[in-house]
Amino acid sequence: MQIYPRRIVILYCVKNAVMEEIEVPTEHLHEEIQEKAAESSGKSSLYIAISTALMAVIAAVAGMMAGHHSNEALIEQIKASDQWAFYQAKSIKAEIRALKPEGAENTKSIATTKSEEENIRREAEEDEASSKAHLQHHILLARSVTLFQVAIAISAIAILTRKRFLWLTGIVIAFVGVWFFVAGLI
Repeated sequence: MQIYPRRIVILYCVKNAVMEEIEVPTEHLHEEIQEKAAESSGKSSLYIAISTALMAVIAAVAGMMAGHHSNEALIEQIKASDQWAFYQAKSIKAEIRALKPEGAENTKSIATTKSEEENIRREAEEDEASSKAHLQHHILLARSVTLFQVAIAISAIAILTRKRFLWLTGIVIAFVGVWFFVAGLI
């Protein structure tokens, strides 16, 4: 019988204890996981996954369109501001001309400027109206995106909890999102 130094014996015991702890049988766990996966991969999970993917696609399109309308609203508002500045410049020039002594050319110039001012004012108001319309589309589409995101989250919870009523709730919210999406397109 050989006598081992104390340190080697302790290392040997620790090594065996660790090895035994690591070698926990996992075949049973693996089989149980496979059974649960087979149970949850039914048709309802497939329908939830497909409907959630469709919600995500429509949400992406609605988000893109909401961004477009937001940009267009901003551009139209900038155009309107430019037209109002041009209108003010024309008005100031007309007032300065009105201060000059009366003359045939001056009267004609003032009348022409007033006509131009009216056209500029009309164009500025049209740009403002266009900006408001784009902003309204943006708001409707942004609401649509928000509702789709909520529906997607609820559908994800439905998959995890396997609660069908959550999925149906997500579907109802998605239909409201579709309504806002269509309203934003019109």
